[in-house]
Amino acid sequence: MTVQDDIRETFLIELFQLERPENPTRSGTDAILSLNGQKVEFELKSSTKSSVTTVRDFGIEHIRKWQGKHWLFGFYSSGGKLLNYCFYGSPKSMAPWIAQKEAYILYDCKLAQLAPERLTLSVLYEIVGKKEFYTLEDAKKLHKRQYRIQEYRAKMDRDSGYSPERMLSILQDRCRYLIERGARLNNPHIPASYFEGRERITNNHAQRLRELVYEALQDNT
Repeated sequence: MTVQDDIRETFLIELFQLERPENPTRSGTDAILSLNGQKVEFELKSSTKSSVTTVRDFGIEHIRKWQGKHWLFGFYSSGGKLLNYCFYGSPKSMAPWIAQKEAYILYDCKLAQLAPERLTLSVLYEIVGKKEFYTLEDAKKLHKRQYRIQEYRAKMDRDSGYSPERMLSILQDRCRYLIERGARLNNPHIPASYFEGRERITNNHAQRLRELVYEALQDNT
């Protein structure tokens, strides 16, 4: 997140009287709305255009993160300093867009689940050569920086090294990583057309948001 994005996000939190989560993380909940004793989790986005960018490397973890989330969009002037209007997106209203992106990467995600398990020792030997014992350097050459050194050591099943079977599991992890990486979308946009016909929040921001969230929660009961 850029400094400018962080400033806009903080402004939205204050304007709509939301709360920061106790232990915020980059991949977690952006803000929380307390309503009738319920904690409603929000994803916050801002834009200086008519469409909205999301994340650089969109993958299946974002699908899991966003399903059930409420969204708040702030649209700013071209200079990014003046808030023009906001949109609220309920989980129900955002579900079609999320489902569309999920469908786009679904086959790749299934391939990432199934292909690694099809690898055999003969495939391992073709790639890294046949050995009875593989070293830490052999493993690092294969999977590079995708494990921390502690993980490399934890996977050792021989004294300071790996059996062919354990090296095969590392190859499977490598295969899974490469396919999942290729399955990711580069910053999928929520198009301007997605916001057509939706209510623009331009005043009484905090109160109006609570009314809209209450309606959305009632609609799901």
